[in-house]
Amino acid sequence: MPPISFPVIWTVLIDIVAWAFFHVIISVFCLNLPRAFFLKDSVWFKIFVWEKSGELWQRLFLVKKWKERLIDGTLILKKGYGKKKLHGTSISDLKVFAAETKRAELTHWLSIVPAPLFFIWNPLWAGWVMVLYAWMFNLPFIIVQRYNRGRIDAITLRTNKTGVG
Repeated sequence: MPPISFPVIWTVLIDIVAWAFFHVIISVFCLNLPRAFFLKDSVWFKIFVWEKSGELWQRLFLVKKWKERLIDGTLILKKGYGKKKLHGTSISDLKVFAAETKRAELTHWLSIVPAPLFFIWNPLWAGWVMVLYAWMFNLPFIIVQRYNRGRIDAITLRTNKTGVG
């Protein structure tokens, strides 16, 4: 097997630094958006009927088995709202948690956006690997946020209808 050439190593290092840059910049941008933006009901974050309050994600991907293994970005950036566990069970606590799942979901959707830029300095095949990386890295986080928010939305809707809570 031939040794890896210097340009390949250099390109891989540029890819690593570029992804780190994009992830941090996008995370900081989303962290600085006001919570009020995420507390509003918006079409961008709507849980659709076909998602069955998040149960679709459990059925398709067995989310409960692996979601705890995902790293919460607040541990890395030392800022933000940790989503590993609920911070309370009141309706207002649940609404804040749901809002923060929207922030995390937006962060991960936006983290996919820079992937086409990697075609600029990578060979075509490596550009596609970067696109695949962007989707494979971010989709599990997006799925977990939609799963959790679907469950929380169902609880808050049920509580609002019954007046209990």
